Amino acid sequence: MEEIQTDILILGSGGAGLFAAHHAIDTKPDLDIIVAAKGMIGKSGCTRMVQGGYNVVLHPDDSVEKHFYDTIKGGGAINNQKMAWTLVNDAPDRIRELETKMGVFFDRNKDGTVHQKPFAGQSFDRTVHKGDLTGIEIISRMRDQLYAKPNVKAWDEVRAVELLLDETGRTAGCLMLCMGTGEFIVVRAQAVIVGTGGAATMYKIATPSLEKAGDGMAMCYRAGTAFLDMEMMQFHPTGLLAENSRLNGGVLEEGLRGAGGYLMNADGERFMEKYDPERLERSTRDRVSRAAYMEIMEGRGTTLEGVYVDVSHLGKENVRAQFPGMVERCQDVGKDLSVEPVEISPAAHFQMGGVHVDENNRSSIEGLFVAGEDAGGVHGANRLGGNGVCDSTVFGARAGRAAAEVVTPGGEPAAYSLSEVHAHIEAATAPLEREEGENPFYIRNDLKQLMWEKVGLVRNEKALTEAVEELQTLEDRVNRVKVGGGRKYNVSWQEYLNVRNLVSVAKMVAESALLRTESRGSHYREDFPASDDERWLQNVFVQQGKEAWAEPVEPTHISFEDVSGHKIERPAGVK
Repeated sequence: MEEIQTDILILGSGGAGLFAAHHAIDTKPDLDIIVAAKGMIGKSGCTRMVQGGYNVVLHPDDSVEKHFYDTIKGGGAINNQKMAWTLVNDAPDRIRELETKMGVFFDRNKDGTVHQKPFAGQSFDRTVHKGDLTGIEIISRMRDQLYAKPNVKAWDEVRAVELLLDETGRTAGCLMLCMGTGEFIVVRAQAVIVGTGGAATMYKIATPSLEKAGDGMAMCYRAGTAFLDMEMMQFHPTGLLAENSRLNGGVLEEGLRGAGGYLMNADGERFMEKYDPERLERSTRDRVSRAAYMEIMEGRGTTLEGVYVDVSHLGKENVRAQFPGMVERCQDVGKDLSVEPVEISPAAHFQMGGVHVDENNRSSIEGLFVAGEDAGGVHGANRLGGNGVCDSTVFGARAGRAAAEVVTPGGEPAAYSLSEVHAHIEAATAPLEREEGENPFYIRNDLKQLMWEKVGLVRNEKALTEAVEELQTLEDRVNRVKVGGGRKYNVSWQEYLNVRNLVSVAKMVAESALLRTESRGSHYREDFPASDDERWLQNVFVQQGKEAWAEPVEPTHISFEDVSGHKIERPAGVK
C-alpha cells in the first residue's frame, strides 16, 4: 500500500473539481494539489455531457434579481437562499473567467455579444452556450489550462474508496484505488474537496455518464455528514429511448423545447396544454417529466413506453444548424430529428439534494469541502436547466478558494488510523475472497427496477415503505457479493464498489421521500398531491445512525409570500 502526501486532494474532474483546482492554485500558487478522476480527466463525468448551456445574467435588460427569483420559484421555495443568491451573483464572473482565462468560445450574436437562448422556467433568455454541446467546450478548455499548472497533478482512473478522518473527526485524506493496477493508495491531505457527482444511475432510465455511482455522496454519508433534500431527484423530460442500448436515456437537450419543439403523446396530442397551459413545453423539468409520465401511465404512450418530441415544424435546415449534436445523437438510433418525431421518456438526471454545506462549500467535517452535485441546498426541489454547470463552476471555485485558505503549503496533514485503513481495504476486497455469493450486476438491475417503480416520478406511502425494506435486503445482498479474477481492471469488482455506493444513496432518497408528506418540485406523492406550505417549507435531513428529520427553510433574501407559482396545486377533482 502506497502512501502519498499532498496539500489538497480533489475527487472528481468535472466542472466543480477542475474549477476548484484552478482557484485553489491561483489563491496559493505554492500548494501541491492532486485531482483524481474515476475516468479520464477531461473525457469523463457529466459536465462534459452538458448540452444546453449555462444560465448567467449578461444582458442589460436582465438582472440577478430575476435569475434569483426564477431559481427560487423553480426550486419550490425550499432553496438555501444564501446559496442561490451566491449562484446568480458569481455566475457573470465565472463566465468572464471561462472566456478570458480558459479560452472557452461561446456562440456570439452578429454584434459580437454572447448569444443567450431560451430555457424552460426562466423569465429571460439567459442561457449561454456553444452550439448544443457546451460541456465539451468548457471541460476541454479547463483541462488544457490545468496542464499548464505544474503543481497540480492529474490522476486518471483512480477512484476514491473511503474518506479518512483523524481521532478528532478532522479530515486526514482518502483511501484511493488505482483501477489499472488494483493497488490501494493512502493520500494524506490537509483538505479534501468532493465533486464526484450524483447517483441517478440507480434508476432504470438515466442520463449520466456510466461511471457515476454516487461515490462521493456515499463516502460522505459513511464519514458522518448530514444530507438535505435527498428526495429531490430530477428527471429530465427528454431522455432518448433506444431500446437495449447504452444510448437509452441519453439527453435530448432542453433547447429543443425552448426553440418551440412540441411534446406529443401517441395520439398526436400536445399534452402540455393539459398540465401547464401557460408555459406549455417551456414549463419546468419537474412538471414536464411528470406530465409525460402521466400520459404514459394512462395508456397514451408509445410502443417503447414513451412520448414524442417533435421539432420538424421548425424546418429541417434550421434544426440541423441549431442542434447538430442532437441530430447526430438521434441518427445513432436510426431517427432523423430534423424531419420526424423522436421517442423520448423522462430519465433520472440530477440530484438536487446532497451534503449540507455553507455558501463556501464547507461541510460539518473540518477540512472537507463538497461542491457540485454532491452538495445540496442551492436548487431546492428542482433545478432549472442551465443552472447545473453554473452551480459546478461557481461553487467549485468557492470550494477551491476556501480550501486553499485553510491549508499551508507543505503542511502536515492530520494523522489517520492504519487499522481503519486496513478495515476499509478488507471490506472493499471481501468479494474477491469469497468462494460463492451474489452477482453485483444482478443487484444493480434489481436496484434500478426498484427505484424506477417505487421511488420514481410518482410516489406513495405504500411503495416507499416497501422500497425502504427492499433496499435493506439489497444492502444485505451487496455484503454477500462474490467476484472472480484479480484486482487489475476487474470490471466486476468495480461494479461491486459502484453498487455498494448506489444502494447507500438510494436508501437516503427513499427515506427522505417517505418523510415528506406533500408534493413539491420533483417530489410527487400521489397520496399528497399538492404542496403544503404550512407544513413543508422545510428541508428534509438524513444522517447515518439517525432517523430523518425536517428543519424550516430560512428566507434570508425573499419572503415566501413574494414567491408565486412555486407550488404544485391539487389536481381538479382530487380531495
